[in-house]
Amino acid sequence: MTDWWSYRPSDFLLFSPTTYWRLFELENAAVWPLPLVTLLAGLAVLGFTFRPPTWSGRPLALLFGLAWAWVGWSFLWQRYTPINWAAGYVAPLFALQALIFVWIAAARAGCRLGTRFTLSALPGSLLLGYAVILHPLTALLAGRPLAGAEIVGIAPDPTAIATVGLALLMPPGVERWLLLIVPSLWLSASAVTLLTLSTWEGWIPIAVLGLTLFTVRRSPAA
Repeated sequence: MTDWWSYRPSDFLLFSPTTYWRLFELENAAVWPLPLVTLLAGLAVLGFTFRPPTWSGRPLALLFGLAWAWVGWSFLWQRYTPINWAAGYVAPLFALQALIFVWIAAARAGCRLGTRFTLSALPGSLLLGYAVILHPLTALLAGRPLAGAEIVGIAPDPTAIATVGLALLMPPGVERWLLLIVPSLWLSASAVTLLTLSTWEGWIPIAVLGLTLFTVRRSPAA
């Protein structure tokens, strides 16, 4: 019998890169025009980071909670689990993240952002802007059709990156740490999956995690 430590990560993947990237095409087509709606919502959230209205904290939390619940059910459970059994165990974490957002909206002050843009808010704004605007374009850079773009609120990676960006825009505290846990776990798993598939996109979640760690370490204590 072959020893368990002789296995490589690729031995546990039951799908090809083509099959994986095809998922996003199928998801976008199945729920259209929702990708357009979530893209516009993401642009609105990005605008809030520069001059957030005083009432935006709770709506932001509920909007992100809805996004995590939808991605967990529609993409992970309905579409990804049939080709990757491990996704079925990850989907409940997306539900947990949605509940965290609901708790922040109901029991706390919502996702509190600074009243004005500052240099310390730059990493969070960059990640949020990247997730909403630039990440969908990685499909074109990789030679895939734009129909398979990964869009925030539809695909897990940009949703996780946007959430990290939002969390970094919040003041240090319990809420920020709670919002960072599940996205960081997902981005770590995504990096392993993508690098195992030998795609350069696997370095994107690694870069996001690196910037997150750097920013958190430099943040003042709550």
